[in-house]
Amino acid sequence: MEVRTAEGDRRGPRRTRARRPPRAWQPGRVSTSTAAPTSTDAPSPDAVAVREAAHRAAAAAPGVRAAGGPAVDEALRAAAGLLRERTAELLAVNATDVATAEAGGMAAGLLDRLRLTPERLADMADQLEVLAATPEPEVQRFVRTLPSGERVFERRVPVGVIGAVFEARPNVTVDVASQVLKARSAAVLRTGSAALGSARALVELVLAPALEGAGVPPEAVQLVPTPGHGGAEALVGMSDLVPLVIVRGSGEVTRKLSALGAAAGTRVLAHADGGGVLYLDSSADPAVVERLVTEGTDRLGVCNRLNLLLIDRPAHDRLWPVAERALRARSITPSLPPHEHPLGHEWALDSGSEGHVTVAAVDGPVDAARTAARETSGLAATVCADDEGAATAFIDAYTGTGVFWNATTRLLDGYKLLGLPETGINVDHTPGPRGPVTYPDLALRQFVVLPPQA
Repeated sequence: MEVRTAEGDRRGPRRTRARRPPRAWQPGRVSTSTAAPTSTDAPSPDAVAVREAAHRAAAAAPGVRAAGGPAVDEALRAAAGLLRERTAELLAVNATDVATAEAGGMAAGLLDRLRLTPERLADMADQLEVLAATPEPEVQRFVRTLPSGERVFERRVPVGVIGAVFEARPNVTVDVASQVLKARSAAVLRTGSAALGSARALVELVLAPALEGAGVPPEAVQLVPTPGHGGAEALVGMSDLVPLVIVRGSGEVTRKLSALGAAAGTRVLAHADGGGVLYLDSSADPAVVERLVTEGTDRLGVCNRLNLLLIDRPAHDRLWPVAERALRARSITPSLPPHEHPLGHEWALDSGSEGHVTVAAVDGPVDAARTAARETSGLAATVCADDEGAATAFIDAYTGTGVFWNATTRLLDGYKLLGLPETGINVDHTPGPRGPVTYPDLALRQFVVLPPQA
């Protein structure tokens, strides 16, 4: 049957939320427990916990800046070593988190994000060493000499304290903390409740001792100890202590946190929605089609996976059977027209339905690019084509964060694309950091004017 474009019902599939049993928090070395408020006017326990963590981070921030790049790099290398040395301990804590989440009905794609393995810990250690070896951008650069002789310079200034709200994904604890430290700031981290035990172990067994051993204040990385959403909402509302917050996770929650942050005067770098797009042009090579579909579906719980497959209408009968075979080999069910959900519905966030890819037809590369930009978040799109003219037309018409020719959207990742861990992928359509956000993006710009050269 020919695949036809259909707008369909704008209601998305009903999502099944995983129920998780509550877990008591046991305060550790770098976070303190909180007392319940004594009156209805008192701040919530979440707000108290976040503010205390922010105060500790703020007190440590000058020490991070004063320690300097070599000390921070030494701490990152030490953290890499501790990840390797303490693999067994970290995996044991993570296994408890995974078992609890599994018993609570967490979907397979989310469990994949939550799970640590020896290979993933080794990758985290490797990335820390790469980051430590990466030269820092120059702190100050010459801009120009004014007509009156004064010299203008531009400087990079640390933010001070940077917050982060992210999904139940333990590796992000290290990714974000390392980027913030490399930017010479302190971090306040709030993770999803399912990963709280793993995140605490990474902070207390890896990051804190590595910082202390390098002469950097160990309090520079703080973990919010409370599991509820109130901690995330409190963090984006404390612009006096945490002026910049990186927000990752599900679109609905992330958009809410972005709005709360904006109302509080907090700068929010949000990664709300994802979903990679693959367009199969009439000139596409079937072997390349098979490769790109396979590469784009290796992990189903990540944002840059293949989510929407667009097929050039004249090429449907030739290319769709190839793509369908590749999807079936991954045990993925195609969502064919007429759709009862938006074309850009993000399957990675649809608990229990991650094993789907939406399929639709388009009329050439320009229509494909515009459909991808209009129907999705604009995270990333690939054009599969042998015809350079068709590929160029798609690239020129697509306005999203990353565009690829015969390469998978899975490459839209800080480490794969830039050789650096990322704090998240920003899909804003306004000036500022866009795409994978890394430590050079986490600094303030300051202008310095000096007297004329003697």
